[in-house]
Amino acid sequence: MVEALSSEVMARLFTEARTFNTWRNHPVSEEDLVRLHDLLRMGPTSANCSPARFVFVVSPRAKARLKPCLMAGNVDKTMAAPVTVIIGHDMAFHEHLPKLFPHTDARSWFAGNDELIAETAFRNGTLQGAYLILAARALGLDCGPMSGFDKAAVDAEFFPDGRVKSNFLCNLGYGDPEGLQARAPRFTFSETSRIE
Repeated sequence: MVEALSSEVMARLFTEARTFNTWRNHPVSEEDLVRLHDLLRMGPTSANCSPARFVFVVSPRAKARLKPCLMAGNVDKTMAAPVTVIIGHDMAFHEHLPKLFPHTDARSWFAGNDELIAETAFRNGTLQGAYLILAARALGLDCGPMSGFDKAAVDAEFFPDGRVKSNFLCNLGYGDPEGLQARAPRFTFSETSRIE
């Protein structure tokens, strides 16, 4: 049996982790972003399909392209964040299955089935976005995941070939705790769950 992680690790990943809206002026290195990807890519997806695609928006030029796509309430915090990740999913992910799931013809499960492609891409791309958040926290980064943007505009600007569809954004960096509000309530087990 593998022992549970320490309470300190659980706190970093879950119980004390927060969504940050204000950021310290401290850059995130390219090496850290590669390490982040190397962790999140190990999380499970259906048939190892790995449909998520990530754009790490860092440069002033890229931020200027993203800014008009944001809802007004998300502009300042996103422009201040060292990194904003656009998490999208590849609608042709199944073309990579011969490489990613080589022991059977998984590509044929999806070819020509647009509904299954869309459902699988969205579900598993969302999972990989969640893995990104946990991996970032494990590396000592803080996160500010959000909706509140014009998906069509982001897709046109960052995924112009139409193959990748954006899902959500996540600001990354070193959060300023002065900007945190009180933690919002969470449901208890009995309010959302049952054991049968």
